[in-house]
Amino acid sequence: MSSRTSDVLVVGGGVIGLVTAWRAAQRGLVTAVVDPEPGGGAAQVAAGMLAAVTELHYGEQTLLGLNLASARRYPDFVAELTELTGHDVGYRRCGTLAVALDADDRAHLRELHAFQLRSGLESEWLSGRECRRLEPMLAPGVRGGLRVDGDDQIDPRRLSAALVAACERAGVVFHRTWAERLSVVRERAVGVVTREGDVLGADRVVLAAGSLSGRLAGVPEDLLPPVRPVKGQVVRLTVPGQYAPFLSRTVRALVRGGHVYLVPRENGELVVGATSEELGWDTTVTAGGVYELLRDAHELMPGITELAMTETQAGLRPGSPDNAPMLGPTALDGLLLATGHFRNGVLLTPVTGDVMAHVLVTGELPDLARPFTPKRFDADLAVPSAPAPSERPA
Repeated sequence: MSSRTSDVLVVGGGVIGLVTAWRAAQRGLVTAVVDPEPGGGAAQVAAGMLAAVTELHYGEQTLLGLNLASARRYPDFVAELTELTGHDVGYRRCGTLAVALDADDRAHLRELHAFQLRSGLESEWLSGRECRRLEPMLAPGVRGGLRVDGDDQIDPRRLSAALVAACERAGVVFHRTWAERLSVVRERAVGVVTREGDVLGADRVVLAAGSLSGRLAGVPEDLLPPVRPVKGQVVRLTVPGQYAPFLSRTVRALVRGGHVYLVPRENGELVVGATSEELGWDTTVTAGGVYELLRDAHELMPGITELAMTETQAGLRPGSPDNAPMLGPTALDGLLLATGHFRNGVLLTPVTGDVMAHVLVTGELPDLARPFTPKRFDADLAVPSAPAPSERPA
């Protein structure tokens, strides 16, 4: 059994853990990450939509502020990361078009548009003809849509690789193993014990393990983050050169009340997603899930049937009770959280890194992050519940 000590030990090497480690190391903290496969996790499945506006849901106006703050950081964040590492992260300022395929879907999208405008957001209502003028591959039945020029995209796989490289350049130490148990001494978190029995000591531990964050042994039961896995299946297609450009921007759609999105990459990949399934830890790709995605995508864009299917995947989003992340110190001294980002992990990567670095250096959450303290779920506080589906615009 060996023992190594750092100022900050981050449990979890997905994009949230990596950006936390990178920013902490930049602030002069001796930082380590424990994860068997840094750069893995939900980002390997995610489509990478930076959709602060088109992802707006009823009951999530506070989260909207954090999402917008992170979206504003993205250009500078990408420029810094690219200059430092030389990695192209696939950042495209292409905007998003959200469309409806029947009268009911159009009514729901109209409601969402009104809600966006009441929230001070910029989106433009387009007729079906105007939507098809922007994206000629759309089906003739498209009834209308919303053009949102600020909802862009990034390639999460490339982002993950760049963050690993940035961490390495900043001196972050990687322990490529599982954290088995949190070490607690005199009511303070002091590190973790790995699966091999190694002791990794730290002044502070940041639990950033995505959907696995609630399963780390040794965390007091009443302080385990209330994170659940939400399964999402995606399909990846390849657009041959003769069809390019198939789409010029991200397209999201309501198809008979269901949601589907198509995210075109500059390399010819087209990501189609995603299901949302409360099935625990199951990551099976199912025929039904793939069928539903391709069926709805075909109704939206009939030409999709000519494309080669190159990959199917299922990942687990880290859901929280109010669909918002948990950022900052817990009631256990030395233990901090950066988890529960649900469907916004990639979008919230820049602001999460800044928030966590600030709290690790100063001990205080910045103002924009205070609504997302993990302590909001403590037993003696009122816990906001996630809005029911009937309360949300489709």
